Amino acid sequence: MSCIPRLRVHGLRSAMAGPFDLHVDAGECVVLMGKSGAGKTVLLRLIADLDPPRAGVVELDGARRERLSGPGWRRRVLYQPAEPAWWSPVVRQHFDGADIDRVRAMAAALGLPDAILDAELMHLSTGERQRLALVRSLSRGPSVLLLDEPTASLDQASILAYEALLAEETGKGMAILWVTHSREQAGRVGHRCLTVADRALQSA
Repeated sequence: MSCIPRLRVHGLRSAMAGPFDLHVDAGECVVLMGKSGAGKTVLLRLIADLDPPRAGVVELDGARRERLSGPGWRRRVLYQPAEPAWWSPVVRQHFDGADIDRVRAMAAALGLPDAILDAELMHLSTGERQRLALVRSLSRGPSVLLLDEPTASLDQASILAYEALLAEETGKGMAILWVTHSREQAGRVGHRCLTVADRALQSA
């Protein structure tokens, strides 16, 4: 088995936060916890190359981030915000080029009806959009998924289905960095838990 982590962050900082040092192995889910405003989202956005860093190294499978274009990196290391953006009015238009059979299977696993692919997003609930955001993210086949409170609007049954689907993905080798405020959820999904406080990282 390779000793190179799937995701490695060393000395990563911006004008707002850091430095951050962490690693996530293939097939591992690392949970980030901390108070609101502690810097959890800032860290995820820095890793995803959405905010400019001042210093630090980010690597995917031992290759530095600079070897990929910004869009190329963000396809491999995919950030899913708490309120994902949608750029087309109909759900299906967000899955152009995706394996629709797999999309349907993932949607069904999350308790979503097959007809939802033809629905207009403005008519869907926040919870339905939140589950669809995960299906959209997974349909792109990322190596690392950065999740920012992804189940905040879901009922308990939907949360457990969401967690089960992601457990399948980590079983296939995906690495996940998951922000949550729920210690119960952290205990269910996390292989390790880290705490962000005062815009820096510490072991929980």
